[in-house]
Amino acid sequence: METVGNAHHVPDVAPGATELFQEIEQIFATTKLGDSRWYILAIAALVGGTEPELADQLYLHIISKPEFQQSSARQNLIRRLREALVKLVSIVGVCKPLEAIIAIMKVEKEEDRDYSFSRENWQCDQVNHEKGMDWMRQIYTHNVEPTLDLFKAHQDFRWISTEITYGLYLSDRQNLDDLDTELLVLVGIMIQNLRLETHWHIRGTRRIGVSKVDVETIMECVHKVARFMGTTLNKIPTAEEVEKDV
Repeated sequence: METVGNAHHVPDVAPGATELFQEIEQIFATTKLGDSRWYILAIAALVGGTEPELADQLYLHIISKPEFQQSSARQNLIRRLREALVKLVSIVGVCKPLEAIIAIMKVEKEEDRDYSFSRENWQCDQVNHEKGMDWMRQIYTHNVEPTLDLFKAHQDFRWISTEITYGLYLSDRQNLDDLDTELLVLVGIMIQNLRLETHWHIRGTRRIGVSKVDVETIMECVHKVARFMGTTLNKIPTAEEVEKDV
């Protein structure tokens, strides 16, 4: 029986899910990206792909670790996972992140719930615009205007990019830093098998200081999640193909 809210139903572990999470964590440990980002990659790939409901399995796997035995640690974790899902709305749409957060909600304990509201006082104003453009310039550098000029005849998309995607979502730093954010953007786009935008964000990840080797490791992990989900990624450029554009 499955219930919503303060329930204690623990779903069955999907075959191979635990092994997948362990493998990604181990591979990620070979990078210089830190030990708290592998699960940002995992949730972005699952949610951007076909398995958003497996967010509960990822959450349960993480909180089984010794460092998450205190409620405060689990609350900090949920703030990071929730912010990843909020940011993913701008990359994959709202429905899959909703599926994921509801799945997590079903297995959370009441004492672990975090009721903070990160964007309660958000304003679509000049400050928001400048924050969004500042982050966009770090990712796109000299390619900002040529990229935005793609939308000269479709100004709604330029506005969405600057004010909403980058202003509202991606420039917020309350719970995820620059590297967390660009990691989840690259993964969330790549898992959708999108050639052009994956190129842009391989390049952007390199431009904020991630080594080519570490980008290749990130991409290796995304391919592993794709195979787990039965998803084909056949349009994705390699890091080597993008390198000349960095």
